[in-house]
Amino acid sequence: MAKTAMTHARLTPEVKKNAEAILREMGISVSSAYELFYRQIIAHRGLPFDARVPTRDTVDAMQDARDGKGNRYATVEEMFTDCGC
Repeated sequence: MAKTAMTHARLTPEVKKNAEAILREMGISVSSAYELFYRQIIAHRGLPFDARVPTRDTVDAMQDARDGKGNRYATVEEMFTDCGC
């Protein structure tokens, strides 16, 4: 049996370029990234991430978090007190 198998994928040029740039920064080859992805599919017995479309509120909250908006808490207890839990 062969030690490796070939796979082919069609990607938009922009996605390919951006992903490969990130992989280069990480020191990971495209082949290694594919291997990691496939191993995660096996380990999760499906996609290794949530493939649902997020709600508008979720998208807005994620953007707020990236922008550094929102409340910060010193402790979990402080957070629960603030949210009324």
